[in-house]
This record gives sequence, C-alpha cells and structure tokens, in this order.
Amino acid sequence: MYKTDSIQQKMKLFLLILFPILITQLGMYAMNFFDTVMSGKAGAEDLAGVAIGSSLWVPIFTGVNGILMALSPIVAQLSGADKKEDVPHAVQQGLYLSIAMAVIVMIIGYFLLDPLLAMMDLEQDVRSIAKFYLVALSTGIIPLFIFNLLRCFIDALGHTRITMIIILLSLPINIVSNYAFIFGKLGMPALGGVGAGVASAITYWISCFIIVGVTWKVRPFASYSIFTQMKKPYFKTWWEQLKIGVPIGFAIFFEVSIFAAVTLFMSAYDTATIAAHQAAINFASFLYMIPLSISMALTIAVGFEAGGNRDRDARQYSFMGIIIAVGMAILGGVAIYAFDDPVARMYSDQTVVIEMTKHFLFYAIFFQLADAFGAPLQGALRGYKDVNITLVMAFISYWIIGLPSGYLFANFTSFGPAGYWMGLIIGLSAGALTLLFRLISIQKQK
Repeated sequence: MYKTDSIQQKMKLFLLILFPILITQLGMYAMNFFDTVMSGKAGAEDLAGVAIGSSLWVPIFTGVNGILMALSPIVAQLSGADKKEDVPHAVQQGLYLSIAMAVIVMIIGYFLLDPLLAMMDLEQDVRSIAKFYLVALSTGIIPLFIFNLLRCFIDALGHTRITMIIILLSLPINIVSNYAFIFGKLGMPALGGVGAGVASAITYWISCFIIVGVTWKVRPFASYSIFTQMKKPYFKTWWEQLKIGVPIGFAIFFEVSIFAAVTLFMSAYDTATIAAHQAAINFASFLYMIPLSISMALTIAVGFEAGGNRDRDARQYSFMGIIIAVGMAILGGVAIYAFDDPVARMYSDQTVVIEMTKHFLFYAIFFQLADAFGAPLQGALRGYKDVNITLVMAFISYWIIGLPSGYLFANFTSFGPAGYWMGLIIGLSAGALTLLFRLISIQKQK
C-alpha cells in the first residue's frame, strides 16, 4: 500500500490489490467447487454426503478464519501509521493463536460430529460419506489455519499476488488428488466423496509449506523475521486480536451458517433436492468470491488510510468498492440467467437434479445482488476496526429475519424448498441495509 492523491490513482491501486485477491479466492473456492462437482460424478449419495459435510465445515472454517482476519486491519493500520516494527510480534502471536484454534476445532469435532449427524434424517450411505469426508479433511486443519494467517499478513502489506501464485500452484494438486482418491485412479483407492476430503487435506499441507517458505525466505517478508526471531506466546496480544477477530468471525459465521442451516433443513427432503440445492448454492457461492474479494481489498485499503488518519481517502475507497461489487453482481446475475442449464449439468447427469438446480439458481440471482452491497460494507467497516455493531446486525438480519422467514415460505406457502432461498434473499438484504447506515454513521463521526 502507498498514499494516493486522486480517484484515478486509487482505482489503479485498488484494482492492483483486488485482482490477485479475487484470483486467490476463486482458486480457494475452486477446491470446494471441484470437490462438489467431482463427488457428484461419483453418485448422488456422494454429492449429498459432501453437501452435508460441507454445510457443517464451511461455517466453522469461515468463522474461525474470520477471527484470524483480525490480523489484516492490524497490520494495515500499523503500516499506514509507519509502525512496521510492531508487525512481527502481531504475526507471531497470530500464528500461535491459529494453531490453538485449530486444535480446539478438532477436539470439538471429535465429540460432536456423530451426535450432529445422528440428529439429521439422512440415508445411511449419505451419513457415512459426510462423516468420513470431514474426518479426512480434519487432518489438514492446522496447516489450513496457518496458511490463512500468513496470507492475511502478506495481503495486508499489499503483496496480494504472492498468495494468488500459491493458490494457483495448489489448485492442480487438488484436482489431481480428487481424481485419484474419488475415482480410484493413479494407484489410489476409490473413496468416492470421502476422497474429496483426503484431497483437500493434502492440498492444505502443501499450500502451508509453500507460504511458510515464502514468509521465511522471500523479501520483503523475510525482513520481518517472523520465523527467525520467534517469541513465546503472549496472551495479552492474543486477547487484543480476539477483541477484533471474534466479532468479525461471528459476523461471518452468522452469514455463512444461515446457508448451512438451510442445507440442514433441506435434509427433510429427498436426496435429489439436497443435491440440487447444494449444486446451486455451490455455484452461487463461487460468484460470491467477487464481492468477498472486494471486501478483503477494502479492509486493506480503508485500514491503511484510517491508520494514517486520512479519512477522506478511506471514504473514497469505501464507495469505490461498493460500486465495483454491484456492477459485477449485475453481470453475474445475467450469466446465471443465461447459462443455468449448462451450469446445472456440470453437477449432475440426473434430469430431476438438473431441473431443480435450475429452479434454485433463479433465486440465487437476487441474493447475490444483496451480497454485492453487504460484503464490501463489512470489509470497509473492518478497515475502521468497527466490528461489534456489525456482529449484532449480522445476527439479527440473518437469524432473526432471514431464517424464520425462509421457514415460513418453505412450510406455509407453495414455494416449498425454494422458500428457504426467499429467506436468504430477505436476510441478506436486511443485513446490507443496516451495514450501509452503520458505515455512513462511522464516516460522519470521522
């Protein structure tokens, strides 16, 4: 990051930061995308099992990763305030915190996974695939959290192309591993949907080794001596990061978990409905990587300017990001409408699943428009380190408004399972509106 004097300079810098983040996010989500698509080719039970497993894992991962994302505004503001000597301590303590949180997640999963799956009305094969998909994936949780923590450090310094390159190197590994372990190729056993979890864990380990090596040996990151001058854990710094990170993590968790909750409610329907819902939500979530990437870029840009008390510049970045996100969402909606049939056929060869997927994709057009407003607003607010009110707004919008309205539409109207998608649209729209008012309020105060 560096200081800019005009809108044109800001646009150029913002796009330079944004593009690698977008490629990185698309690459990371592509791993889940290929898990889902390739599992679907193994069978509807495998697709449904991975769907259920993902619905449990993704909210947990994104929530914890949201906590680790506290490092981005911390490093960005330290850089903007010319306090670079304080960066190594923040990163090292973040590493300790990421490992501790990974261990906690694995311990909780060990005790709660079977009871959670037993609560769902699932076919035995689907339940078994979901369980062992998550067991296999869990062997890569520690390196995954380390990778994301170091990624926040690298991105906050403005070097977003580094993580883009790492993900682009890792994606082929994930695809080949999926091919080998799902279908039993290259001398590996055919594990079906469970093989997708094995492939993900392998990819997480390789990505972690690469980013650790980059941070250790490549300048300018090596100059921070993250690994050569390690200090002992310092719980006061953990607490300072948690005060920022926990609200971010829970706000993300409330948003992502509503999608997971809908998937769990979908378990009351047949396997074809679960598979179609997962296919549609998987593709729509792939498009969500665009506003999410803009959100992450805004956290860096707004944090840098806010750290240097350049409030006018921070405000300009905020609304620049929102405008870009909405424009891209309109294009995304047109693409979904025009290519719904080819998209649906990527996930399944079964006619009933294809037709239901196309039906769900129509609703995805509208809630991804709401996301185009909400995600950049969250990113800008994180740049200001304004996270507590955002947490409350997220909970009310998604869980008090969105999910109950979806339940009513699904069970008391003719919408059927599509009623849950109506609830998603309502919840995301309410969240975006409240976040806009909050951002305007913060900027007026400054």
